[in-house]
Amino acid sequence: QVQFVESGGGLVQPGESLRLSCAASGFTFSSYAMSWYRQAPGKERESVAAISSTGSIIGYKNSAKGRFTISRDNAKNTVYLQMNSLKLEDTAVYYCNRGYFSYLGVWGQGTVVTVSS
Repeated sequence: QVQFVESGGGLVQPGESLRLSCAASGFTFSSYAMSWYRQAPGKERESVAAISSTGSIIGYKNSAKGRFTISRDNAKNTVYLQMNSLKLEDTAVYYCNRGYFSYLGVWGQGTVVTVSS
């Protein structure tokens, strides 16, 4: 079955960086685009970034442009999200999913990112 295992979250101060990882299984990873999402406390889940199956096409939502970088390693079935210059409003649970700014009805446990001074 399809599974996503996110990791790499933590507590950081504004301006610091984090690198999130998402290990996917249960499907042919290299054949699918992948996306990152986040859900802040009391808010709906929102998309953050997406990458095509080969990594040749990448997209970012406005909240991530210029600060976040999505990448993938098809040999490791893993997608990454490098987050720089973190802001208080980046505090959220971060998830990955299959698809280019789309998703399956299956979610991992997410990884918690807390930005606090």
